[in-house]
Amino acid sequence: MLYLFPLALIITGLILFLPAGTINYWQGWLFMAVLYLPFVFVAAYFIKHDPELLVRRMQYKEKEAQQKKIIKVSGLFFLAGALIPGFDFHYGWSNVPAAIVIISNFVVLLSYLFVFVVFKENSYASRIIQVEKGQKVISTGPYAVIRHPMYTSIILMYLFIPTALGSWWALLFFIPILIPIIFRIYNEEEVLMRELDGYKEYMKKVRYRLIPGIW
Repeated sequence: MLYLFPLALIITGLILFLPAGTINYWQGWLFMAVLYLPFVFVAAYFIKHDPELLVRRMQYKEKEAQQKKIIKVSGLFFLAGALIPGFDFHYGWSNVPAAIVIISNFVVLLSYLFVFVVFKENSYASRIIQVEKGQKVISTGPYAVIRHPMYTSIILMYLFIPTALGSWWALLFFIPILIPIIFRIYNEEEVLMRELDGYKEYMKKVRYRLIPGIW
């Protein structure tokens, strides 16, 4: 996984700085630091303690037809949303105060760290929806409170990425990603109820999907 790190840095840099037309885009540099510095330590931790998780996270080929459509739609919105902040910086469309940029990056970092907690608790947190041989229902840690803590973290991250990059306009592309995520959750639960022993009982025990007391 670490061998992909330089490539990810280059691609992210191109997405952020080419539209900006300059490397003097401090919001882009701060965001990349928040995104990739923790990644090194997280990847190193799981290489040592749970390499199987990393193998699962490297799987991209979805088996569920509905999920393929969801990924395509959300991927298009994500790419557009990631490109907009650079153009926003270049043309001066938004005026996001530095304090909001810093706070937003802090929220992105906290979301990232919560994903790390989820991964530690659930080694079966694959990138694709599947049930593996010997897989068990995880009902400890954050899973004792909500059924999909990783999606909660991702949604929070997506909502604050635009302002972390200094753009209000990018919110117009990141907010719609929430809809495919909701559809993904419903489809994932259908698969888990069908294929994972004990998941129906778990759903009765843990009622809420993303936000305790709400949904």
